[in-house]
Amino acid sequence: MTTKKDDNTVQRVEKHMINQNHELYELLNHYTFLSKNLYNYANYQLRQVFILTSKLKEDEELTTEQHEYLNSINAKVNEFNELRKVNFEKAKQRAIKQGKELNKKLKLINYFNEDNKYLGYDFLEFLLKDGIDYKSLMSQVSQQTLKLLDKNWISFFESIKDWSKHKEKYNGRPKLPKYKKKNGKNILVFTNQNCKQKKGYIQFPKCFNKYELKTNINGNLQQVRILPRNKHYVIEVVYKIEKKEKLNDNGKYISIDIGLDNFATVVNNIGLKPIIINGKGLKSINKYYNKKLSYYKEIAKRMNNLDYTNRMNRLTIKRNNKIIDFVHKASKKVIDYALANNINTIIVGNNKDWKRESNMSKVVNQSFVGIPHQEFINKLIYKCENVGLNIIITEESYTSGTSFLDNELPNKENYNKKRRVYRGLFVSNNGVKINADVNGAYQIMRKVLSNVKADEIEGVGLHPIRVNIA
Repeated sequence: MTTKKDDNTVQRVEKHMINQNHELYELLNHYTFLSKNLYNYANYQLRQVFILTSKLKEDEELTTEQHEYLNSINAKVNEFNELRKVNFEKAKQRAIKQGKELNKKLKLINYFNEDNKYLGYDFLEFLLKDGIDYKSLMSQVSQQTLKLLDKNWISFFESIKDWSKHKEKYNGRPKLPKYKKKNGKNILVFTNQNCKQKKGYIQFPKCFNKYELKTNINGNLQQVRILPRNKHYVIEVVYKIEKKEKLNDNGKYISIDIGLDNFATVVNNIGLKPIIINGKGLKSINKYYNKKLSYYKEIAKRMNNLDYTNRMNRLTIKRNNKIIDFVHKASKKVIDYALANNINTIIVGNNKDWKRESNMSKVVNQSFVGIPHQEFINKLIYKCENVGLNIIITEESYTSGTSFLDNELPNKENYNKKRRVYRGLFVSNNGVKINADVNGAYQIMRKVLSNVKADEIEGVGLHPIRVNIA
């Protein structure tokens, strides 16, 4: 699940996987292909107008065919503006009858030339709405496809603007939004008018034989998204729920250090034993996956000259599902631990360079990149929102090489990585050894609560209990 917020609600996403043997699979193949056709045809119009008007700005000559194309687009501008005038007048008359004031203004568009290069969603939808590609899908689905394309172009223009100011951030000039592959697929988006929420089911529209998808959502349906994946589809059911009121800060905290063998080291400031969520099982999943994938790749290349096979795809799906299951259970374990002990705030250390670790061995780095630390944090965030817990994400620099027992602040001046010794132990200035990840987790807490003292944590709080995720 993911989260998106407004003032009173939070957005949630429930995911369902559709395999090749599912009754919906062929229908999804068909309609995502049609969505791709519309996306590419619309993108062609946008690219052509942008390229031709850019040539005009550079005083380049256009061919006769190019002039004719641009003229045909501009001929539609008058038609579009006239329709807007009519619709605006109708809206104005309705407002007068209702005794209301019409707030919106009449917006007309200009001809497309060297100073006006982008068609925009409204005109694009007007231009294509009578075409076969647009009509091959439900009108609202076609509109959503065009809106996604429009979003990609807006991102392109923002990138161009940023690139012109900060070229050092880019490898080159941002490129125009690409076409989808000829035989590819594109996302489908159904609104809550296309798909209906009915007593524990999501009912699809008539073109999907009114298929009913069992769901556990407990909020208001917003949309249903169909995401093409390799040899399968993911259905995302997007819904909104009321935002849970945040619990007051009661002075009780847990702090989490995320790692490899010790996937999550959870400490507290109320004298309870820390817990370590064992990450070795997760490493084993990745190790097995990497070994098998390498073996299958070698066979596929040698025997069939293929880069990817159905067997590799099944292996990848199975691995991903196991990882997702682990992360869900691990995050739930943390939430349950906090609630059971009346702890209202969770502090999490976040290393932005997890995926760019360069000074690890190849084997360790392979496992590290395969461990979904950011996904674990994302799960914690939305699960905290569900129950009203507070969550604070903080950077974790210098926490592994500074001493909690010596009341050191986690900063560069106090940092000494040599105090972290073999077998995961950290040695304080007076020779006391504690679990290195427990020390790191407490130092992460100190990042947020600079006044937390080691003598306030009883001895039992330094010796962790290891827990496994079934």
